[in-house]
Amino acid sequence: MTLFQTWWDAVVRGFTETHTTAVPLPALLGILACAVVLSIPRVTWRWFGLYVTFVHELGHAYAALMTGRFVHGLRIGLDHSGRLVSSGRSAFGAAWSGFWGYPAPAVVGLGLIAAFAAGRSGAAMSVGALILLVSLIFLRNLTGILVAVVSAAVAQLLILFAAPATMNYVVLALGVALSVGGVRDLFKLARVHTSRRDRIGASDAFILGRTTGLPAFVWLTGFTVVILGCAAASAWLLWGMLAL
Repeated sequence: MTLFQTWWDAVVRGFTETHTTAVPLPALLGILACAVVLSIPRVTWRWFGLYVTFVHELGHAYAALMTGRFVHGLRIGLDHSGRLVSSGRSAFGAAWSGFWGYPAPAVVGLGLIAAFAAGRSGAAMSVGALILLVSLIFLRNLTGILVAVVSAAVAQLLILFAAPATMNYVVLALGVALSVGGVRDLFKLARVHTSRRDRIGASDAFILGRTTGLPAFVWLTGFTVVILGCAAASAWLLWGMLAL
């Protein structure tokens, strides 16, 4: 059997098998603590934030594809900046794509936690592995390529070699980390609009306000509703699955 066939069988198996894992309270608290450590201190956020930015930019990219826009490429900077270039005739498509950057980490985080709760971590990882491989064609700078290649490689290795319990905990931990990272980015964006207005030109809310005519506050409110709504739903799922 070739390596490709082995990999593909593992991807398909992720969609057909279900595995559940009980989460004791100490384990969940440990996962939450690790997520906070990744997202709050600058020294760790410097690196984990690159992955959150990658998910943010993929949110823009796949939202653009949903409306028939053509994605020319995306870039990620070491300073956590990102830029997606897409084209299309629809004003709605441009606004739709512009909106789904900041909410993307929280939405993906909720999806991963929900997959874990349903015993479908394998399916979540298979979907993620395929998406990450496809996403490689969008990257146009070295930092973005490195983040994408490392993310895709880790996903493929997990699919091939991870035991079901290990897969479950990785999916849960990544879901929690992305949820926390998404909330952190929301506060960072709010700070740009309140106390660091010299950077406001790069804000998605400001750009959407300028291109659609709706005030940036409306877009900030939309981001907040989606991100905090996803975080609340994630917390509710985590509370419900606790094996005390």
